[in-house]
Amino acid sequence: MGTLFNFIPGSGLIAPGRFFEVNSGPQYEGQSFGLVLGHKSAGGSLVDNALTLCSTIDDAALLAGVGSQLYEMFRVARRAAPVQRIYIASIPVTGAAPVWTLTLTALAAAGGDGVIEIAGRKIKVNAGAAEAVNTSAANLAAAINAFVDPLTKAYLPVTATVATNVVTLTGRHAGTTMNEIEIAVDAGIAGNVYVGKVAIAATVPATGTASVATALAALGDDPHDWIISAFSDVSNFAAASAALSDLSGRWAWNVQMYGHYFSVNTGNTGANTSFGLAQNDRHLSTLARVASPTPSWEWIAQYVARVLPWLTDDTQGNASRNQSDLVLEDIRPPRDRTVWPNYAVRNTLAGSGMSTWAVNASGQVVIDKMITMQRLTASGAPDTSFRDIQAIAQVMLGLRYMRAGLSYRNSNKAIANANPSNLPALTTPPDIKADVIALYGDLVDRGLFENKAEFSRRLKVERDLSNPARVNINMDLDRVNPLDILAANATIYAQYPAAA
Repeated sequence: MGTLFNFIPGSGLIAPGRFFEVNSGPQYEGQSFGLVLGHKSAGGSLVDNALTLCSTIDDAALLAGVGSQLYEMFRVARRAAPVQRIYIASIPVTGAAPVWTLTLTALAAAGGDGVIEIAGRKIKVNAGAAEAVNTSAANLAAAINAFVDPLTKAYLPVTATVATNVVTLTGRHAGTTMNEIEIAVDAGIAGNVYVGKVAIAATVPATGTASVATALAALGDDPHDWIISAFSDVSNFAAASAALSDLSGRWAWNVQMYGHYFSVNTGNTGANTSFGLAQNDRHLSTLARVASPTPSWEWIAQYVARVLPWLTDDTQGNASRNQSDLVLEDIRPPRDRTVWPNYAVRNTLAGSGMSTWAVNASGQVVIDKMITMQRLTASGAPDTSFRDIQAIAQVMLGLRYMRAGLSYRNSNKAIANANPSNLPALTTPPDIKADVIALYGDLVDRGLFENKAEFSRRLKVERDLSNPARVNINMDLDRVNPLDILAANATIYAQYPAAA
């Protein structure tokens, strides 16, 4: 058996010398990134459709503009995934920004605190005794423009101007998604002097339709696996499906870059069920949201980012874990408790290809089950192989590891049916089979797959009949499943019967 050299010639050296060549071991490190797609504001320096690494909330403020859709999506994503690599891209839009008016009438003569909510943020303003209504309006506008949460760095998605007793709110950017911003005076706050004194009217609806197609075309060769998008309309879903296609997109055999597109749909159970049943694509996921104080783009950003540390982990089995009951700290549930989804609703939505959420005993929004939108085979038969989002992570992480390992072991070698002299420059089908089994064993140890013995029994490695320089591998992967359900039969006795 000889020694394999990559640089030092194997023959022809005559003059004396001590020669060392240096090669990598190598050491594998998996990579899997998040990508957030949304609108920036005029203050953002980002070039539209350019994928840009964003590490901190301060970076997002400069790149996307404070209070913009993209800024807030990154903000809640970063809070849920503190160290994961996250890129952002500004999706261009033309059209009109939304406008609302807040018309104030004279507040209580004694004065007090007024609280108004915009996009789930509470703006508190103190009103003096016998304060003039025009002064109240000016103070409210000033508070809106000055608002920033010192703890979360949340801003408002609107800016304010004032004329006499009317405060006019304008969205920080155009785009039809901005129409869902909720503005409300909370009557449940005791002593809120704004109750019954602020009339809210939407006067100019937002316009402008976004397209993620150009941004998705710019994905390149980086592992932007988890694409978080504010846009779930038919045309953007079509663009995502094309970009992630198994035939010609990032999942194609000759590309192998992978990825997954997450978005959100807002509506009641019927609307969300219909939305899910209209799709059938394992590369798409949609959260079934009900309208709430927190905008939909913040919902989907934190919903996905909350599990990003797990979905990107290929070493400790985290990618395979059940994700239920993980708290989304920045998301507020709908004000109406009757629309919080119970088990029957969540079960229906999940069966329709829609990802679900719940509210825990503390009133916090939590993840219920994150799934893909694939329900059927191409021929229309039921298929749950890729229903779990964990399956997508396991395939991406596992195949990357397998591909890298086979490359480390077999690159720049010759193929032969046998290698009686154990020459390091040669490999054989049995050698490759052993490599595949060893790599699968590593993935079993990493908690992504299971049943190495059955995998080995099913594995086939053989030289191609028509191309002797090609080796074909047929392998069946048995993935680890999330523990979603524990079912127990509790049989109750007044007294255990006597032993038979």
